[in-house]
Amino acid sequence: MNLEVQIAKIIEANGAALYDTEVVTEFDETIYRVLVTKVGGVKLDLCATISHELSPFLDVHPPMSQAYRLEISSPGIERKLVKPVHFKNAIGEKVKLKLGAGDKVKGLLTSADNDGIVIETKQGEEGFTYGELNTCKTYFEWN
Repeated sequence: MNLEVQIAKIIEANGAALYDTEVVTEFDETIYRVLVTKVGGVKLDLCATISHELSPFLDVHPPMSQAYRLEISSPGIERKLVKPVHFKNAIGEKVKLKLGAGDKVKGLLTSADNDGIVIETKQGEEGFTYGELNTCKTYFEWN
């Protein structure tokens, strides 16, 4: 059984989509974070509903052997881009990239496929394979 596939099914049954899962430690507490997206936005009631449905499933199929706290949330307006599908869904948004050599690039994500991305920078279009990217995230310019 693929745990992520099962989690995605529970989330999809509630009209949302699984964005990603992550394990983080905050204040000596391990958190299993499930990030969900939905057209029109993710509301608190949706997170609560998914949590109530996902919690008993994870009691039977725990995502890790240690104690953890389950957290359901939206990835936010400024979110990490990790999987090709994240990049594909972010086409048209502004992104910040950190490359393998430590260089940083900002621009508008214009295309993405299973091999890499293209962004429009001040210098013109620049293409990158996923292997060249270290960390990537969308960003929002507050006016």
